[in-house]
Amino acid sequence: MIASTIPSNGDLNPYGVARVPTTTGSLTEGNILVSNFNNSKNLQGTGTTIVQISPTGTVTLFAQIDPHNLPGPCPGGVGLTTALVALKTGWVIVGSLPTRDGTSKTAKAGCLLVLDDNGNVVETFSGKQINGPWDMTASDDGDSAALFVTNVLNGTVAGGGKIVHKGTVLRIDLRIENGSMPKEKGRTIIGSDFAERTDPAALVIGPTGVALRGNDGHDHGGDQDLFVADSLNNRIVAIRDPLHRHSSDGTGKTVSTGRALNDPLGLAIAPSGDILTVNGANGFMVFTRLKGNHGHQIRKVLLDNMGKPPGVGALFGLVAVADQGVYFVDDNENALNLFH
Repeated sequence: MIASTIPSNGDLNPYGVARVPTTTGSLTEGNILVSNFNNSKNLQGTGTTIVQISPTGTVTLFAQIDPHNLPGPCPGGVGLTTALVALKTGWVIVGSLPTRDGTSKTAKAGCLLVLDDNGNVVETFSGKQINGPWDMTASDDGDSAALFVTNVLNGTVAGGGKIVHKGTVLRIDLRIENGSMPKEKGRTIIGSDFAERTDPAALVIGPTGVALRGNDGHDHGGDQDLFVADSLNNRIVAIRDPLHRHSSDGTGKTVSTGRALNDPLGLAIAPSGDILTVNGANGFMVFTRLKGNHGHQIRKVLLDNMGKPPGVGALFGLVAVADQGVYFVDDNENALNLFH
C-alpha cells in the first residue's frame, strides 16, 4: 500500500485515479489524484473529496466540494465517481453521480465538475446527454481537449434492477485558450445502447472504464480507437475514430470477451500498448494484447483477495505510468496501491 485514501472528513470508497501531468497551483507533476464516492457513513454517491498522493505516500487534500455552493447546476448534488482527469493546463475534471441516501432509488443525473489547480470548483457541465457520468478519459492537446464520458443512468433507475440498453459514451469537445477556463465546443454521443442496471452493492453497473489508444504518448499503430469496459457483458469494445466521428458507433466492436474478464470496471492502456482492466467481481487485473483489431488475453494478476468471495467490489480506477507500474485503488483497504 502506498497510502490511505481516507481524508480528514472520513470519505470512503476510492474510485477515480488520475496522474497529474503538470506542476501548477497545489498540483505536483507525477502525483496521483484519487476521488472518493462514499461519505464517512459509507453511503454511495455522497463522497465529496479528492486527495493528492505522491509516489512516496505523502497525502494532501486537493479538494473538498460543497454541494450547496456550486457555480452551476449539478442535479442531485455531489458524489464523486471514477470519472476523473487532470489536464495539462492544470484543470481537473471529475464526475458526480449523486444520491441522497446511498441507494439507486435516489440517484440523480449529476454533472462534471471543473476544478482549478487549487481545488476550487469553477464551473459545471450538466444537462443534455450527461446522465450519471461514471468514468472518463481525455485527449489533451493543451489549448483544446476532448473528454470521453460513460453515462449509466439513462433509464436505469426506472428499470428497477432490470437490464436496460441505454448506456452511452459521450464526447465533450473543449476549448482552453491560453490556459483559460475550459469552454464547451460541442457534445456528441459516440457510443450507445450499452447494457446497464442498478445494483444494491455497486449502486449501478454499466459501461465503465475508457482509454484512448495513442493517448499515452506512444504510437502503437493502426487507427485510433476508444476502448470501453462493457461491464455487464464481460467484454472490452472499441469505438472507431472517437475524436472525429459525428454519430454513434453503437456498442462498438468486440476486442475481447469472457475468459478472465469478470465485470471489468477500470480500464487503462499500458506503455506497452496492452489493455489493462480490473474486475469488479473477483479482484483480478487482466492484460489484453492487441493484434490488429483483435485482443488476446495474455495474463491475469490477483490484486485483491480480501472479502467473501475474494476481491468483489474492490477495484475501480487505475493508471499505468512508465518505469513505475500501475497505480490502482483498492476499496477494501481504502488505499492507493502500486503494481510493479
